[in-house]
Amino acid sequence: MTPAKSRILALDLGKKRIGLAISDPLRITAQGLPNLVRTNKRADLAALEQLVTQHEVGTILLGNPINMRGTEGRQSVWVHDFATALKKYTGLPVKLWDERLTSVEAGRVLRSSGISIEKRAAAVDRLSAVILLQSYLDSL
Repeated sequence: MTPAKSRILALDLGKKRIGLAISDPLRITAQGLPNLVRTNKRADLAALEQLVTQHEVGTILLGNPINMRGTEGRQSVWVHDFATALKKYTGLPVKLWDERLTSVEAGRVLRSSGISIEKRAAAVDRLSAVILLQSYLDSL
């Protein structure tokens, strides 16, 4: 499997949940996957490794929470640390992608869809990952 022909797994990393999305094999569209409820770093990495194997992932895309000023803050450092651990654990390339406004856009879409507030919190993580991945795919 060559990375150019394999899927991309996108992660919207949060403290409680990781929103997930996967590309199609041709890297044209993004589809949401069920969120990963976080437990601890080791278990999170193992669960992500299972997804990588199951979906024939060649690249992992991780949302980078850059500030609106375009600078990297504390959250971004935390994401960089997770990216390093994920790359070491899976052996795959991990790319960081600017995720500014993905959660805002996801929240706007979900509010306009009429989804209940209870369901919105979990859905926003998945939709944020889909928006993140689709913006990356569109840039290719």
